[in-house]
Amino acid sequence: MPHDEENLQAIRIVTKQDGRAKRRARLDALRSRPDPASTAAAIIVGAGSPAAFVHEPNVMLDKLPIIRTRAALRQKVEQLEAMSAEMKGLREQLSEMTALKRAFEKSTKLLETHKTPVVSAKDLNRIVKHERQNYREAAPFPNIVLDNFVHAGILRRVANEVAAMDRTGWHRTTTPRERKLSTEDESVFGPFTRRIFAALNSSLFVTFLEELTGIEGLIADPHLRGGGLHEIERGGLLGVHADFNFYKRMHLWRRLNVLIYLNAEWNEEWGGHLELWDGEAKTCVKRIAPTFNRAVIFDTSSRSYHGHPHPLNCPEGQSRRSLALYYYSVDYPYPEDLTPHSTLFISDKPQ
Repeated sequence: MPHDEENLQAIRIVTKQDGRAKRRARLDALRSRPDPASTAAAIIVGAGSPAAFVHEPNVMLDKLPIIRTRAALRQKVEQLEAMSAEMKGLREQLSEMTALKRAFEKSTKLLETHKTPVVSAKDLNRIVKHERQNYREAAPFPNIVLDNFVHAGILRRVANEVAAMDRTGWHRTTTPRERKLSTEDESVFGPFTRRIFAALNSSLFVTFLEELTGIEGLIADPHLRGGGLHEIERGGLLGVHADFNFYKRMHLWRRLNVLIYLNAEWNEEWGGHLELWDGEAKTCVKRIAPTFNRAVIFDTSSRSYHGHPHPLNCPEGQSRRSLALYYYSVDYPYPEDLTPHSTLFISDKPQ
């Protein structure tokens, strides 16, 4: 029993010593652990040691306010860049859609223009009803001036086609009594130009001319002899004259002229007026400015003197442009003028 007592006492002493040793070890460990606040400050100023952050360094950095703010800002920047790229794509799509819309609207207008008549039967009937008597009683010979005569949109397209044409194949006349350009070659006409000539040579239009003028049996000229497109440039003119009276190719007598002007902008000071003179070729009775979409219709005979006798005073680059169509018949009511002749200029008449 004494030995057991001694052994128990020894065990107690060893246990107390082990407990004290463990407590000392824990205290030493706590003293050696780095302070988080001082470590963070050391990192911010660049004085910290990487060895101090062996345990979960990214977790500790991510918890710093400045690091969290920078990360949030970077995320916002990335979001803004993505939104900017998306907006750029939307703008490009919008631009494409706008271009498609304009092309569609242009095509729609063009289609509507193709469907629209050059001149409506209703308008022609109205002119006949209200102007037939005025035409036949007009001085110095039967004539009429009609503004806004054909569809303005179609005529604008005709004017644009004529302006863009190559003049190489046009006939150019340069004499003291006539300085002008002209072409009757339909193969070089633009599509709207061909369309308007077809309409003005149609049965509908020829019937209108017969009813307006009282001339029966009118025949249109598909060859546009002497007609077609006419142009007078700065300094140009067309002396007062009576037209040729007999069309040899078709064996017909000339009876009627139709002129339609293409000049969208015209200044009165430029001149270029069509003049209608008396039967003796002594005096100008009527002057007509060549303004856009103005039609002039008049009888032709050896006494229907007309012209543009004063040199054109328009600016360089401007010109006086018109469509010219002539109509014929088998019969001719002027027995004193049955000898075929070419154009009769008053400057050629004996004084």
